[in-house]
Amino acid sequence: MAGSRSRDLDKLLLRPGHLVGPAFEPGTQLRDDLEEYVRILVVGAGGLGCELLKDLALSGFRNLEVIDMDTIEVSNLNRQFLFRLEDVGEPKAQVAAKRVMERVSGVNIVPHFCRIEDKELHFYSQFSIIVLGLDSIEARSYINSVACGFLEYDSNDEPLEETVKPMVDGGTEGFKGHARVILPGMTPCFECTIWLFPPQVKFPLCTLAETPRTAAHCIEYAHLIKWDEVHSGKSFDPDNPEHMQWVYSEASKRAQLFGIPGVTYTLTQGVVKNIIPAIASTNAIISAACALETLKIASGCSKTLSNYLTYNGVEGLHTKVTEFVKDKDCLVCGPGVFMELETSVTLKMFIDQLEEHPQLLMSGASVRFGGKNLYMAAPPLLEEMTRSNLGLPLFELMDKSPTGIVHVTGTAGKGDKRQSCLRKLRVAFKAVGITDTDMAGGA
Repeated sequence: MAGSRSRDLDKLLLRPGHLVGPAFEPGTQLRDDLEEYVRILVVGAGGLGCELLKDLALSGFRNLEVIDMDTIEVSNLNRQFLFRLEDVGEPKAQVAAKRVMERVSGVNIVPHFCRIEDKELHFYSQFSIIVLGLDSIEARSYINSVACGFLEYDSNDEPLEETVKPMVDGGTEGFKGHARVILPGMTPCFECTIWLFPPQVKFPLCTLAETPRTAAHCIEYAHLIKWDEVHSGKSFDPDNPEHMQWVYSEASKRAQLFGIPGVTYTLTQGVVKNIIPAIASTNAIISAACALETLKIASGCSKTLSNYLTYNGVEGLHTKVTEFVKDKDCLVCGPGVFMELETSVTLKMFIDQLEEHPQLLMSGASVRFGGKNLYMAAPPLLEEMTRSNLGLPLFELMDKSPTGIVHVTGTAGKGDKRQSCLRKLRVAFKAVGITDTDMAGGA
């Protein structure tokens, strides 16, 4: 059975070819190394994530991990094929891992039922490749900043290949989808091409409050206006079924008042949580492309995608590959934001400067250096343990090194566009006489 399963894979891994990578060495040893040493992290266990876990397991990878914070809902069952009715309410990551391991012998999948922000940087550093099956721009942006945070540059501002953390990103919306390869420092990262994603639709508050015309208007009225009127000071939790049911009930009342049809519980979830419509066949196609790119990166059996594939199955079938260009001034995948400080600047003063820095605008920052937590804004226990460092000079906390790479996490942006992010900072201390040019290669 195992030989039959690897038959097609062997055609790629056991034979030479004209499109192989420079380090490709065909043979059974390569196949064995993929099974034993390559570790893949799948981020997301929804419609696309289920397909990815299945495809990667059947592509010869044996060490997989999956992270997802959601639980299974009835509405997931029409396309997320690893789940059953009896699984409703259970964590997606745990059930998906269990089902794939039951069907594919020899594969080991470790599930993580938590938020991606809950994991330390060390967790992400363990993996050979990170594969994204997400439906959120914010989540993609966060993982992108984490992977790019591992990137280091030499004195000529060239990325050090051994610090590149490859990512393969897939996304679907109805009959459309994309697959892309991100090699930080070498190809455009997610932030370099953030403009590819259209802004989320927002309705004027006056329309919601006075002249609703669609079911979505009624739902957003209940969500954005009525909730605050009734639950003063209590934040709305889109993952709380009771909260969602309340919004649905209020939206139905408002729709009836204005004679507007179409308010359903499923639509309420879609509008409030900005759920992207998904179709099983599109997920399968995009997952196949992502799994193949993952295999090509890990084995070198062929040249990788360069670097963005789009799929459109709305009318017939159309696929296209576009080679986007890296933004040399990108704050995320570039060498890092340069900050020159006095040796007397304390950690607290440094954190305050992050809020005012025009390129960062970061609040609630946690600070790491050399794998050590200098200060953790959350959870409360770690905040208390690291609070004593706030009054100490950053120069001393960085072991009196004249330069260094500091990683900070927090929320950045302006107004309602703030989101979780990780930034890499190139810190130099004035009294030691280091210049921006000297810092190009990092610590």
